[in-house]
Parts: sequence; C-alpha cells; structure tokens
Amino acid sequence: MQGKSWQGVSVAELERASHNAVPALRTAFDGPFLMRAFLGGTGRANAVSSLDPAPDAALTQRVDRIAGAYDKLGLTPRFRSTPLDPPGLQEALLERGYAEHDESVVMAGPLAGFAAPDAAVEFLPAPTEEWLAVLATADYQTEKRRAEKMQAPGMMLLPAAWLLLRLEGKAVAAGQVAADGQLLGFFDIATAPDFRRRGLGQRLLAAGAAWGQDQGARTGWLQVSASNTPAQALYARLGFAGIYNYRYFLLR
Repeated sequence: MQGKSWQGVSVAELERASHNAVPALRTAFDGPFLMRAFLGGTGRANAVSSLDPAPDAALTQRVDRIAGAYDKLGLTPRFRSTPLDPPGLQEALLERGYAEHDESVVMAGPLAGFAAPDAAVEFLPAPTEEWLAVLATADYQTEKRRAEKMQAPGMMLLPAAWLLLRLEGKAVAAGQVAADGQLLGFFDIATAPDFRRRGLGQRLLAAGAAWGQDQGARTGWLQVSASNTPAQALYARLGFAGIYNYRYFLLR
C-alpha cells in the first residue's frame, strides 16, 4: 500500500494533514525533514519525517544532526518513515542502531457513504477527564501523553472537536475529528470494553463525518495499527481503503 492515492488525495496531502491535525510545541525543518517535538508523549508530535522523496546528498549528516537536536531536548530521536522518505533513509537508520516500531496504515474514503448525525454524540471543544477515561480503555496513557492531549486544543489552527457517545448518561465511546479543507481526520477512536461489538464505534464515526461535512470536508482519513485487523475491516466496510503504511524508527 505504498504511494497510492484515493480519488486524487495523495500521500503528500495526507502527510500534511497529519501534521496539521496533531500539533507540536516545537517545529523546524532540516532540508526535507520536518522535526516536531512536544513533551515526549505521542509519537506523531515527537518525531521527524520527510516531506520530499527526492535523493538527499547530505542524508547521513542530516540524520546525525537531527538526532543531536532531539538529544538536546532530552527526547528520544524518532524517525517516522513514509513513502516520502529520501532513498537510503532506512538503511542509514539501521546502520546507526535504530529499530523499527509500530507500523500503521493510513486509510481514506468518502464521508458521504456513512455520515449521519447522532443526538447521543456530544461535540466538545477540548478533551475532558471523562473523554480521557474512555480513551484509556483502548490506548496506553502516560502523564506526558495526557498532558499533550489536554494542551492540543489551545494549539490547533484547524476546526476540531472531541466526541463522546453516551448511553443512558454513561460515556461509552470517544474520538476526535479535525477538518482540513476537503479532508477530515479521525483520531483516538475508542469504545469502553463492556460496550464493544455493538456498533458504537461506527455511530461515533458517522456523527464525526456529519460534523466534518458541515465544515466542508468530503474525504475522511485515519491512521490505524497495521496489526489491528478488526478496526481495518470496520473502516473498509465504511468505504475506506489503505493508501500507504508508515513506521517509526527509534534508537535502541
């Protein structure tokens, strides 16, 4: 699934949307590489990735310089490898002792096929403790990850909302959406264990898609673990297709 597009949505556009939707406290470019750093919690906000797959004559020196920049911040150097890597990046990382972690699939599809408002879904301007509690049932949380998620709304430059689905007054599913022109990103989709296999995740996605349409979005996209085949199957039923994979490389 490397380098595909979906109805004109390219890897480059999805990568830019990913950076727009997940804010970072510090950003800087070194050649084609965008360096991002926050508190050391979530991967996407604390990693470097290339935005141009052209050959880079200074690649090896650049890799070492970037690693040094993260070291100065007290953060683990973390490279996010995508189809936009310059040739030789993975080889350079492996030679320096980096190891591969956490492969994910980026999927995209039309919102029109499943968008539907849902009165049981609340749209919050920021995550709450209740929202974080639902997310914690599906995503490991550290103090730094929680702090990043709580600070993110104040740093967002795009329309975004944090979703809570309630049944009988109880929060049972959570997620986040971020609108970026024609694109709508879905993040942190989680359902409490006692309420899984009831279609609640799909209801949350449908409500988020309807919100996105109101913002002018037409295409949804998301990132899902390559090992999470049940989630991929759900998204495929909604009309999403795999566009490309990415992996992290961390120093061992």
